[in-house]
Amino acid sequence: MEIKNHVNSLPSVEEAKLILKEAEELNPGPWIQHSIYVGNAAKLIAENCFELDADTALILGMLHDIGRRVGVTDMRHCIDGYNFASENGYDMLAKICITHSFNCQDMKTCFGKWDCTEEEYNFVKNYIESIEYDDYDRLIQLCDALALPSGFCLLEKRMVDVALRHGVHEYIIDKWKATFETQKYFENKMGKSIYSVLPGAIENTFNQC
Repeated sequence: MEIKNHVNSLPSVEEAKLILKEAEELNPGPWIQHSIYVGNAAKLIAENCFELDADTALILGMLHDIGRRVGVTDMRHCIDGYNFASENGYDMLAKICITHSFNCQDMKTCFGKWDCTEEEYNFVKNYIESIEYDDYDRLIQLCDALALPSGFCLLEKRMVDVALRHGVHEYIIDKWKATFETQKYFENKMGKSIYSVLPGAIENTFNQC
């Protein structure tokens, strides 16, 4: 497989909503609501960061898991999303479909099983080792850890949620530390807590909604 050069190519917000709606018809599940909240979290944070475009953040967040449109899979949703986005000319989204799972930029730190071919695995490995992350990669990685299907939540809540579903491994502390570093990175940009722009995060975390 060939690693493509990525340009700022995305569907519009309305097109992204239609893409997600179609994906829900193909593979309904809680991942749809999770994706919507990831998109909304990214938009709200981007609105408070001078260098980021809120609509771009919204689209990338909404469609970061679009590889799940093909059915119930594990880590192969990354490559399925990359292929779907690339085939439609959405190269910026294709990058996010892979990078959102690798905040440490290391294959060993991800959660889940590699239900894909050896060629696909090696493609993803070479991809994340060869690219440079930008603020949109970091933003979606952060927002992926801020959203349950029921709404925004504290990072720790989502971390436990993922660990309960996928188990833990020897690199989990590195992954969690990287998430908190990304939180601090964006809070420095915003000049305030990320939670100050995420309505209901505390209530949803403690099931008070």
